[in-house]
Amino acid sequence: MNRGLRAAATAALLLSPVALGACSAGQVAQTAEQNRDKVGGMTSVGDLYLRAVELPYPTGGVYEKGGSARLLAAVANTGETDDTLVGIEGDQFDSVEVVDPEAAGEPATNSGSLDLAVPANGILYLGNGTGPSVTLVGLADDVGVGESVDVTFTFEQAGSVTILVPVATSPRDLPRGEPFDFHTEPGVEEQAGG
Repeated sequence: MNRGLRAAATAALLLSPVALGACSAGQVAQTAEQNRDKVGGMTSVGDLYLRAVELPYPTGGVYEKGGSARLLAAVANTGETDDTLVGIEGDQFDSVEVVDPEAAGEPATNSGSLDLAVPANGILYLGNGTGPSVTLVGLADDVGVGESVDVTFTFEQAGSVTILVPVATSPRDLPRGEPFDFHTEPGVEEQAGG
């Protein structure tokens, strides 16, 4: 082999780890800074757009069967006329309790007879502290993080729409359990020898 070819081959071998190392992700990669989508479910019906529809992270990670779950949502009306949210229903819960801070009296518990205004070119917020508080009552099963519940919203003008409402993940870091050991099978002791 001539000297020039040998020198080129040696240089290529010496520089290849540097070139390949430049392709690694590290902490400056785009994916190191990206956060997952945290907006919840979304859908539309007529001039109404439902956004950020979710059940907040439950204490202990699971809403228990027979229990209740708060519902969070924003309903934006892009139309020129007001609409009214008249019902929230679903097969995976018994009823809905709505407490409207602007309405006097007892909370509305019949999910089929609500009266929540969705103003023209405005937004109705559900469960965020400024708008009505909505609670799904009597869950049919345990519902945990990453799972969802079918909820049907019925509006006086726009009609009905059903959406999968996910259970949100925790807004804070949670303690981790023991790491899984991939080198041994549970209940099987290592054998001596080889």
